[in-house]
Formats: sequence, structure tokens, C-alpha cells
Amino acid sequence: MEITVSKENGRVPVTVMHLDGNLDGSSYEAFEAQAEALVADGTRRLLVDLSHAPFVSSAGLRALHTVFLLLRKHSPDVSDDEMHRQINAGTYKSPQLKLLNPSEGATKTLRTTGLDMYLEIHRDLQQAIQSF
Repeated sequence: MEITVSKENGRVPVTVMHLDGNLDGSSYEAFEAQAEALVADGTRRLLVDLSHAPFVSSAGLRALHTVFLLLRKHSPDVSDDEMHRQINAGTYKSPQLKLLNPSEGATKTLRTTGLDMYLEIHRDLQQAIQSF
């Protein structure tokens, strides 16, 4: 998998990680390492572009959740208890991490695992950037 990074300006600065290749057991560590480096460098809003990532495995899903927790640690929006309450109620969406154009299979997996309950999925880059 190849990762490129771009910086976009909407209402707030947004970092976009563009993935080219599967997010799976052979690539999740590189994805997490790149995200950690971006957060260490000041990124607080991250859009993961999955337009060219046809497959997201369980390791990839775990990596997305790990990055969600990392971003949340650096800029929590509500308490953990409140976040869990809102996730259970179906009203919480992460203000720090969002996804762009996951494949049909990846979208189904995100729904099955419940990650779509708190990670917004967008189909348009500009709309995704403006959603932060």
C-alpha cells in the first residue's frame, strides 16, 4: 500500500491520507505509523481517502479504530462516558476522523462491525473537508 498526504483548508485545516492499496495485515502498521507521525506533527482532523483501497481487513478496521483513539486522546470533544452514551444512542460522530469513498465491501464491513456508528463516511472530497 502506498500512502500520500495532502493538506486541505475548509472551515478548519484537514489532513487527507490517500491510500492506494489494501488496508490489511501487511499494511496496517505503515498506516498507523504515518497517522501517528501526522498527529505528532499537529494534525487534529484527519480524512482517510479509501478511494483506491479495494479491501479493508479486520487489521485495517482495528487500525482505523486505533487512529480514532489517538486523535481523540489529543483533542477529546466529550468525555468517554458521554461518547459511549452517544454511540449507543446513534448520535455520536467523530469530529477528528472521517472516511472518504470506502469500497462497497469495505462499507459493508464498516457497517457490520459498527465503525460507521461513529465514523462518518463521505462520497465527495469537498463535502468531506467542509464537514469538519
